[in-house]
Amino acid sequence: MNAFQLREMYMDDVRDVVIIHLTSFRGFFLSFLGFPFLRELYMGILQDPTGIAFVNYNDKRIVGFVAGTSQPAGFYRRLLRQRWWRFGVAAIPAMLRNPLIVPRLLRAYRKPQESDSQPDTGTLMSIAVLPETQGQGVGQALVGAFLEEAKQRGLKHVNLTTDQDNNDSVNRFYQKLSFKCYRSFITPEGRPMNEYMIDV
Repeated sequence: MNAFQLREMYMDDVRDVVIIHLTSFRGFFLSFLGFPFLRELYMGILQDPTGIAFVNYNDKRIVGFVAGTSQPAGFYRRLLRQRWWRFGVAAIPAMLRNPLIVPRLLRAYRKPQESDSQPDTGTLMSIAVLPETQGQGVGQALVGAFLEEAKQRGLKHVNLTTDQDNNDSVNRFYQKLSFKCYRSFITPEGRPMNEYMIDV
């Protein structure tokens, strides 16, 4: 078995992180937006003072990552203010392929307002592990590192959102790590979601 190591995510890791994201989330909205859009997102997380990001790797390559923010509302506002034109350019190919995504993209940009009432809660935005390394503790170690960093930054809770349907293994993964599902909802696109939270 390969020995995995954990460390903070660096800018030089972003390309590999995006590839893992695209491999792990085929058919998902962010993946549809494409490599350039995801690159801007993860670079934005790393450049923001509230960003939290780690990678797990072996002697050959990065095998998984986790990323999020300690202040969701403030993070999104800064991200859009500082990089709006980069996101706009990066999203053009996806919008040309399917103009119907534009309203959904605008709704995603308005998401920060939903987080204003939870100032002591960070958000785990994304986690992915290469399929061939799943079941070896990589994801658990990444979540553990994220929660420890959130605690060091004075947060009381961390939340995340994941699909409710056809996603049993992921929901069990979070439940096994003591995340509690405190809200279920349906997106405007009709996608059932579970929102989890854990005390840190």
